[in-house]
Amino acid sequence: MQRWSWLLARMVRRLWFRASLYGVLGIVTALMAVAVDPLIPAELTRRVGAEAVDAILTIVASSMLSVTTFSLGIMVSATAAAAGSATPRAGNLLMEDAASQSTLSTFLGAFLFSLVGLVCLKAGIYGDGGLLVLFVATLFMIGLVVVTVLRWINQLTRIGRLGEVIDRVEAITARAIAGYVADPLLGATPDKGLAAPARAVFHDAIGHVQHIDMADLSNVAEEHRVHIHVAIRTGSFCVPGRPVAHIVGIDIGDALAARVARCFTIGDSRSFDQDPRFGLVVLSEIASRALSPAVNDPGTAIDVIGTLVRVLLPVAQAKHALVTRPRLHVAPIAPEDLFDDAFGAIARDGAGMVEVAIKLQKALRALASVEDETFSTAARHLAEEAMERALGAMPYQGDRRRLKADQVFAET
Repeated sequence: MQRWSWLLARMVRRLWFRASLYGVLGIVTALMAVAVDPLIPAELTRRVGAEAVDAILTIVASSMLSVTTFSLGIMVSATAAAAGSATPRAGNLLMEDAASQSTLSTFLGAFLFSLVGLVCLKAGIYGDGGLLVLFVATLFMIGLVVVTVLRWINQLTRIGRLGEVIDRVEAITARAIAGYVADPLLGATPDKGLAAPARAVFHDAIGHVQHIDMADLSNVAEEHRVHIHVAIRTGSFCVPGRPVAHIVGIDIGDALAARVARCFTIGDSRSFDQDPRFGLVVLSEIASRALSPAVNDPGTAIDVIGTLVRVLLPVAQAKHALVTRPRLHVAPIAPEDLFDDAFGAIARDGAGMVEVAIKLQKALRALASVEDETFSTAARHLAEEAMERALGAMPYQGDRRRLKADQVFAET
């Protein structure tokens, strides 16, 4: 995904964008009655009564403003609740929920439609044909609002709940993992290290890499006949002294290095786009919060462990895709890093709980049963560390016996 399309995709997910779009549609619909007025045949124009349309639009305008404000307050409260019960990193997912955004935007669009319709009606702009069109559009708008309210009622039963937050994080993480499995190197060749002297490229910004414009990087490499080694992947923390890439070639000037640096978008926080590890971190944070003494909810941690197994298992099937950018070199994500992001904190915080430790061992056994040797080895290594942590943290001998009896990586 090029940088402009990535920025456009992010903008489309913002609440203000959808609300603005629906608001403009509401205004256009109200004004359309004025434009269509001359096109309505005289025999079809029967005055429906300006007073009736006036009263309906007044009711819709006054009620939609209150409903929009109330619904926005619910979204803010649900986001705050999700940040408190799950993790602050999951709050943005609720604000970017398409169903909630469509609901708020529909209410706002209905309000603006009614407001503009009332202004035009009071100003006497509508003719007989315009009044007919306005009346039909008002009935359609009322039906749309009723359907939206019913959907919103169903949405309110789930929004902000911990289980719903976990499901949303799982969905977006699974999507990022699927993208990684389909093309782990983003069309580049595997990075086997620098075989020749190279110029390091640095970025002035401090923050996390949110996006890498691989298409533009490939164009730069082909244009200047150089090879570019991507030093950090999306999600990595960038500082001015850490190279983001290395350029191998001749006649490498400052302009070329600056153009390569511009292909890396640095932001204050990590993004789920192009970053499969971030979703694993967020799921792990939810489990760690549930295991804290203040919450003491091992059931949620056990649920998250099962979720992580579903998300991580496809990674073992990742294969090198077709190389479409031969002058770019990217290193794959190490399985050890994925397992540490997913289970490292859970193994530490849940070491003293026998039910969590047993569930973790079973999960790692499932992940170690794949044919990929590197992936399986990483799972076995983390299982051994988790077992050592748990045996050292459990004071009761009976719990240690239960854990040892369920030990899944016994020596043969």
